[in-house]
Amino acid sequence: MIKSIDSLIANVKSKDKKTIAIAAAEDYDVVKIVNECKAMNLADFILVGDRKKIIKIADQNEIKIDAEIIDLNDHALAAEMAVNLVKQKNANVIMKGLLHTGTFLKAVLNKETGLNKGSLISQISVYDKIEGEGLQLLTDCVISIQPTLEQKMQIIENAVECARKLGIDKPKVAVLSCLEIVNPEIPDTLDAAILSKMADRGQIKNCIVDGPFALDNAVSIEAARHKNINSEVAGNADILLVPNLQVGNVLTKALVYFAKMRVAAAIMGAAAPIVMTSRTDTIDNKILSIALAIYLSD
Repeated sequence: MIKSIDSLIANVKSKDKKTIAIAAAEDYDVVKIVNECKAMNLADFILVGDRKKIIKIADQNEIKIDAEIIDLNDHALAAEMAVNLVKQKNANVIMKGLLHTGTFLKAVLNKETGLNKGSLISQISVYDKIEGEGLQLLTDCVISIQPTLEQKMQIIENAVECARKLGIDKPKVAVLSCLEIVNPEIPDTLDAAILSKMADRGQIKNCIVDGPFALDNAVSIEAARHKNINSEVAGNADILLVPNLQVGNVLTKALVYFAKMRVAAAIMGAAAPIVMTSRTDTIDNKILSIALAIYLSD
């Protein structure tokens, strides 16, 4: 069981090394991260991209490249090649390099040649709980813009799969809104109530779902007590489901920039773990995301 972000890298380093295929690797951040991960003995890499540009970046920054390079200067082809490396078991994880997200996901989610397994893919931010011990998961902060009820159910299922792999056997899921009561004028509160009842009846498995919750009474026992909320989830949430992308994106960035927290990101729902970090993520958070993907690949 992974009980903290600090223990994630140590756990991955204690196991056999996995291989990460990076699509469009001709990028300074990619080359730097590969070099740091190799120095930490964290993973092996296959760099798919423009060989001349990759080598030039490395030489200009005095970075040694200790990885196989597959020379492809077309981004779509590079993404397809990285996917194929994973499908052929030559790599365990796929990572987005310097290419458009749409181009990357088109290759990843191709129904015939990609890693699509027929379910919605979603992003999960993973970080240490602010109150209590263990990890907390926040979803979806990157992909689903305004998820439907059905999509929210799939986002929960992806997060539950991730949480269970991290060692949380029956995660507590808090469905967030701006308040903790059902208000017909706020559709997200209706979705929260429906999702809670769906979990009660076994339509969402291996977790406890409750909501709606305002953020404070989802993560703070004291706040939940003040509101007289009687729930297993209140103040003890392992997973926070946000109502839409705007809330999730702002909240995860607030954790990084305001709270200065270390945050790993996972993409779930495909046939293999995906690393798809933001260019503004810190090197540390990018390495954490790589470590998380490697851990989930088991």
